[in-house]
Amino acid sequence: MRLGNIIVFVALCSFTAYYIYEPIPEEIEERWKLMLTNSFFRGLSHLADFSELVGLTDYMGVMYFITLAEKVVPVSDENVKVTEEKFDGVEVVVYQPKQRGGDTELRRAVIYLHGGGWCLGSSRMGPYDLLARKMVTDLNAVVLSVEYRLAPAHHFPVPYEDVYSVVKHFLQKGVLDQYSVDPGRIAVSGDSAGGNLAAAVSQQLQKDPGQQVQFKAQALLYPVLQALDLNTPSYQQNQDMPILPRTLMVRFWSEYFTSDKALFRAMMANTHNNPESSSLLKFVNWSAFLPETYHRKYNYSAPAVVQGVAGQAVGIDGPAQSFADPRASPLLVPDTALRSLPKAYILTCEYDVLRDDGIMYVTRLRAAGVEVTHEHYDTGFHGALMFTVWPTDFLIGRRMTHNYVEWLKENL
Repeated sequence: MRLGNIIVFVALCSFTAYYIYEPIPEEIEERWKLMLTNSFFRGLSHLADFSELVGLTDYMGVMYFITLAEKVVPVSDENVKVTEEKFDGVEVVVYQPKQRGGDTELRRAVIYLHGGGWCLGSSRMGPYDLLARKMVTDLNAVVLSVEYRLAPAHHFPVPYEDVYSVVKHFLQKGVLDQYSVDPGRIAVSGDSAGGNLAAAVSQQLQKDPGQQVQFKAQALLYPVLQALDLNTPSYQQNQDMPILPRTLMVRFWSEYFTSDKALFRAMMANTHNNPESSSLLKFVNWSAFLPETYHRKYNYSAPAVVQGVAGQAVGIDGPAQSFADPRASPLLVPDTALRSLPKAYILTCEYDVLRDDGIMYVTRLRAAGVEVTHEHYDTGFHGALMFTVWPTDFLIGRRMTHNYVEWLKENL
C-alpha cells in the first residue's frame, strides 16, 4: 500500500472515530449503538452550523431533515382506522379501533403531542405512528396526534395555541360522541417539547370557567418545563450527552421565542432573566425542589438578572415576557394553580439535560396534593422512548413504551 493511501486510510479512520466515539457513561445500555446513532445527529448539527454560517439556510432548516427522514404516510390496517383531519383549522391524525359488530362501548382517548423542541418533529413520523397504534390496540383508545405548527416560522405562542384549539374542539360533547369517547377517560400526553405543551394545556384547561370536560390524566415524558434556569445540575451534568446536548436545548428554547441570536447567546450564558422573570425564579429553585441525591457536586446559584438581553433592551412585550409565561414554562405557576390538576405520570432520564425539570414538577405537584407516578430511568437518555424502530431500536425504549402504556391502562 502506498504511503499516500495509508495516510488517507488513517485520516478516514480518525475522522470516523471522532464522530462515533464519545465518552458515554458505562451505565448506559447499548452504548455503541447510541454512539453510532448520535454520530448522525452530531454530523447533521455541524452541517447545520456551517450552512447557517455561510448563509445557505438557517440551522433548523437543515436539522428538519431528521423529521423528513422519519416521515411516513399513516394508513389504516386490520385493527386501526386512520384518518387525517382538521380540528379548528389544525391538522390532526386520528387513530381509532376498527368497529366490531355490536361494539357500543365508549372508549378512552389520548391526545398526543410530539416532541422536537417546537422546531422539529411531526405526528407523521414512524415512531409516533407506531406508538399511536400500540395505544389504540392495547388500550382500545382513540388517539389524536396533533400536527401543530413549528418554530422558527411560528414562534410562541402559536404551537401552544394550535394544541389548545385542538383540545377545546375535541372535548366538545358532539365531537366526543362522534368518536365514541368516554368524557371521563381522556388523557393528554407528550414527549419533550410535547410534554411541555401537554403540561401547559392541562393547566390552562382547568382554569377555563366554561370547560365542562376535563382531563382524567396527564402523561409527561421527559418534559421540558422551564426556561428561567438553564444551568440546573442536569443541564451541567449532561451538557454533552446524546441526543440532546445543552447547546441544542438552549437553541430550541431561543428559536421558540425569537430568531434574534442575542437571546440564544444570553440563554447560553444563563443571563437572560430580567426583573419581570426574576420574581418567578423561586418556582424553579432546584436547591428547594430537587431531592438531595440529584444535587451532587453542584451548588445553587440564582441566575443573573439583567435589564436587557445581550446589551439590547428587551421590554415586557419582547422575548423576556414569553419565557416567563407559564404557557411556555409550566413550572412558573403558584401551588394554588397546581392543586386541581389531573393525576400525572412523569418519566425522567438520568442522562438528560431535562431531568431536573421533570423532577421539580414531581416535587411541586405532590406538595400540591396531586397524585403523581414518577418513573425515573437510571440508565435512560433523552428521546429513548422514540428509538424503537430499526436500526435505532433500543431495549430501554421498548421498556419505556411498555411501562407508559401499562400506566395508561391502569389509570385512564
